[in-house]
Amino acid sequence: MGILQIAIVILVLVLLVKPLGTYLYQVFRNEGNGTDKWFSWLEKPIFALIGLKERKGMTWKGYAISFVVTNIVLVAAGYLILRMQSVLPFNPNGIDDMESTLSFNTIISFMTNTNLQHYSGESGLSYMAQMAVITMMMFTSAATGLCVAIAFIRAVTSKGTTVGNFFEDFVKAHTRVFIPAAFIIAMVLVALQVPQTLQPALSVTTLQGSEQQIAVGPVAALESIKHLGTNGGGFMGANSAHPFENPSPLTNVIEILCMWSLGAALPYTFGLFAKSRKQGWIIFSVMMTLFIGFLSLNYAAETNGNPALNRLGMDTSQGSMEGKEVRFGIAQSSLFTTVTTAATTGSVNNMHDTLTPLGGITPLSLMMLNSVFGGKGVGLMNMLMYAILAVFLAGLMVGRTPEFLGRKIEAREMKLIAVVILVHPLIILAPTALALMTDAGQAGIAHAGFHGISQVLYEYTSSAANNGSGFEGLSDNTPFWNVTTGLVMLFGRYISMIALLAVGGSLMRKQWVPETLGTFRTDNKLFAGILIAVVLIIGALTFLPVLVLGPIAEHLTIR
Repeated sequence: MGILQIAIVILVLVLLVKPLGTYLYQVFRNEGNGTDKWFSWLEKPIFALIGLKERKGMTWKGYAISFVVTNIVLVAAGYLILRMQSVLPFNPNGIDDMESTLSFNTIISFMTNTNLQHYSGESGLSYMAQMAVITMMMFTSAATGLCVAIAFIRAVTSKGTTVGNFFEDFVKAHTRVFIPAAFIIAMVLVALQVPQTLQPALSVTTLQGSEQQIAVGPVAALESIKHLGTNGGGFMGANSAHPFENPSPLTNVIEILCMWSLGAALPYTFGLFAKSRKQGWIIFSVMMTLFIGFLSLNYAAETNGNPALNRLGMDTSQGSMEGKEVRFGIAQSSLFTTVTTAATTGSVNNMHDTLTPLGGITPLSLMMLNSVFGGKGVGLMNMLMYAILAVFLAGLMVGRTPEFLGRKIEAREMKLIAVVILVHPLIILAPTALALMTDAGQAGIAHAGFHGISQVLYEYTSSAANNGSGFEGLSDNTPFWNVTTGLVMLFGRYISMIALLAVGGSLMRKQWVPETLGTFRTDNKLFAGILIAVVLIIGALTFLPVLVLGPIAEHLTIR
């Protein structure tokens, strides 16, 4: 029954890929199409307001500067709101200002599409902060990632000299993708009993006669963009395990599809830009193959139960249900865990800290690879980076100059790709070592031994992959953890984005090379196999030693 549930959700996802991928292509191809008549009336006054009349194309440098400066302005405004929320309106619960290092961590977290939370949503933020900072940045950070991915796609597929106009793309991402989709999903969630109100927390009398405060608020609005934008930050501290955020198996499936579908559709969009649907389906099939492999590991490990409890003769026929919601069970918990870390969303419907050691390898590995679907565009960009690397390696083996989509791959591109590949493990492993070596880092670790290593490793892996989920168990609301994870989130977001835009700009300047009989094809099963091998080999060489110190060692001690 569990496998059938998973199969149905995957089938629905596959059916959504083509229509959603086609729609994204229509929105961003910068040619007149059917979407104009629905949205141009809204966009024209916005373009006039920001002074965007001609909408000229930008170089990759201009595009990068535009999105970075826009993000800086939004960060500054959001930081002020967090520091002043006690005196701003829509604070019926009287929540105080957020502390400075926590404000730094929070604003960086949401601007980088990470949504790592070192605070509890219902008690740490006013309604004003939830809407004007958290919900707003869930839109803008998702739109930024999608825009950069589209610019990268244009760079590697077109024969032009520009990658598009960031501000035009940024507006369209909001008006044509995220705002209408979020509105529809929010209405569906409200119909399915997710709260949407500005009233203060409910005061109720329990069966024992005591008073209890039950947090409510504009939950549905946040939940919709939280998943559509692969954000992940919850309104409640329990995130999508909370019955107000995710009340039923139906809402669980809707949230899974929301955070998965746009990222899964982007490879098809890439195929349309490249004028080769087959190319897009090959990239999608590589992602899906890796996804199913890691999902199978998690589902099998959780279904088989905790080895320590099995050895005691306890009834574990339901699997390892520790930390999981009964209304979801093993299947929907495993699928949610795999999707939220593959899509770098970070929302959780179960406690990842209570996953079995082997089950915990799945979310860690997907964030370490950071290329299996990924967030809004990040996964596709990283997978195309691996595709370029695979073509380069194949070219070296056969003695030919490597080419990808009609452009020669040379030293400049490989140096930039090397930067991206090396930075990701550096900003995970170095802070992990620092935390385990210093008193400030050790003070936050609740578990000794191998599980404690896994907790620290997960925190920095989640930050570097802009995921935001956690193993929990860490006392992470301290200056050390707030500052270090904040810096990791910054580096993890912007270094890779800018470097890959530079790769696209470098390829765009090169003369188009016509395809010949000797051209290495990148739209067949052979290339798919090579690409999977490259992703796994680089991932294993980089991260397998630290996985051995954490979850693998923990499994060996309790099996």
